[in-house]
Amino acid sequence: MRYVVTSVPKAPASGPRARTYAALLQAAMELISTGIMPSVAQVAARADVSRATAYRYFPSRSKLIAAIVDTSLGPVRTTASQHESARERVMELFDHTFPRFKEYETEMRAALQLALEHRALERAGMLDEEPYRRGHRLKILAQALLPLENQIPKPLIRRLHKALSTIYGYEAYLVLKDIWNASDREIESTVRWMAMALIDATMAEAEKAKPK
Repeated sequence: MRYVVTSVPKAPASGPRARTYAALLQAAMELISTGIMPSVAQVAARADVSRATAYRYFPSRSKLIAAIVDTSLGPVRTTASQHESARERVMELFDHTFPRFKEYETEMRAALQLALEHRALERAGMLDEEPYRRGHRLKILAQALLPLENQIPKPLIRRLHKALSTIYGYEAYLVLKDIWNASDREIESTVRWMAMALIDATMAEAEKAKPK
């Protein structure tokens, strides 16, 4: 499966360019914290950097948001689980990710806002900038589910992968927080319960389908 997501601009390793990159990211996150979905030009002004310079680092809002989300969730995306069990791998992902949703709530909301805006404009044929594409969760979950490859049929793995992707993301956090007014602890426990239920149901179905 090919995962099409907005690539993250490569951050300079050191020196003045690295400081400029960091200053632009910081400025963007400060603006987002005030409820603004900033343009690259607004970020440049906030960071006291020329527009031309800012666009060299972040040529679009999509690239800017991709970098912000990567900064927020980077450790989750790059940590390789040592567990041999798919269930333990998935639980580990949820345990590591949802606390970061709490810490970077405004950044996650901005990313979702931009994705929804771009999807609506694209459908209307009015999108005039690079679309922001999410989907890192697909690859992350695929790695977590690898131990199941030789245990259950591929169609069941694929369905489980899709089902988990609906709750391993900010959308589930948003529903429970905004609609149910749930606490962060309630959100984490509810999402963990859903994930375990999906895994257990899949394993039970696979066991039932085995030839007698």
